Amino acid sequence: MTTTALADADTVHTPAKSSFFARIKWGRMAAHGALLFLVILWTFPTAGLLVSSLRDKDQLTISGWWTALVATDRSEVARLSTAIDQVAEDGSFHIRGAFFEPDAGRTIVSFGLSNNDLAAAKPGETLPMRDGGEITVMADGTYDWASSTELTHTRGPRVFYIAAIPPQFTLDNYIEVINSNGIGRSFINSFTVTIPATIIPILIAAFAAYALAWMNFPGRGVLVAVVVGMLVVPLQMSLIPLLRMYNGIANMTGGQSKTYLGIWLAHTGFGLPLAIYLLRNYMAGLPREIMESARVDGASHFHIFTTMVLPLSFPALASFAIFQFLWVWNDLLVATVFLGNTEQTLVLTGRLRELLGSRGDNWEILTSGAFISIIVPLIVFFSLQRYFVRGLLAGSVKGG
Repeated sequence: MTTTALADADTVHTPAKSSFFARIKWGRMAAHGALLFLVILWTFPTAGLLVSSLRDKDQLTISGWWTALVATDRSEVARLSTAIDQVAEDGSFHIRGAFFEPDAGRTIVSFGLSNNDLAAAKPGETLPMRDGGEITVMADGTYDWASSTELTHTRGPRVFYIAAIPPQFTLDNYIEVINSNGIGRSFINSFTVTIPATIIPILIAAFAAYALAWMNFPGRGVLVAVVVGMLVVPLQMSLIPLLRMYNGIANMTGGQSKTYLGIWLAHTGFGLPLAIYLLRNYMAGLPREIMESARVDGASHFHIFTTMVLPLSFPALASFAIFQFLWVWNDLLVATVFLGNTEQTLVLTGRLRELLGSRGDNWEILTSGAFISIIVPLIVFFSLQRYFVRGLLAGSVKGG
């Protein structure tokens, strides 16, 4: 009876286990795992930049950001007091002091009398001094130099030591960057360039995409092919001809060449091919029945575009807005060519470049400045990210 029951149990449970493992889509799990790995790997540089920008500048120069939560060992040197500060106690002479403030949080790891012998003694141990006597250094940085004879040195000897410094985080790096000369003006200049350079190509491309998707006119297929071909034209190849053309028009009209209007038009021209391509493909995939019903009811193309197509195309518009905003905000080449490097027109990327040239050794300034420059793009991306994938995939796959 017992054997039969066990056999029945195996018969009942074994198929359940098999069906459970059969339902697992190993390919999908592997894809999700690879995607998670790439996301984590991609997040590391940003996390390291943020941690580095908040660290104390002394710690940042000697250790990596991954050690930010543990104590950092750093070699330092302290000069002892002279013989004037010695006191006589019980027939011996003492010079007492501290290498650092008691509340600094540091601890002595080891110390020595030369830079080549930092581990000569541990805290609480003594070392013979060249000027006589022995010195004892405690873990909190206090020392006691004791001698049986009166000390006569006029210059305090140096003691080299290794101190364990606890993690220190501060906002001073950001305060220094924000208070740097011209940063505020450059921040405003970047907004002045980026916002119009994002809105203008979206408006133009939306009208053009609707016309290429839903209006029949001669040469429509040729225009679509031209737009697709312009996607592969390198910006660097068209930059100089476009600049010469713009300067020629400015000279003919008597206007200035280094203006915000010029850079708005330049970014519009460089962004239109991708914008038209994405929006046209997305609009061409909208239900044809809706358009035909609106046409039967007597709606014009403009009315259909403004009341139906634009609201339905918001995911594609948001996707391109993210692309264009990030590109213009992080741009330096186009801004330098069309806007210049004057104090009144220099954008944030240009200001950080100058900061890099003048303070190349100040890593804390560079990390905090770089993170300040990506705060705005991060806000824009996370605000529109729910539309990003949907609009991008639809605009890249669908066609009409």
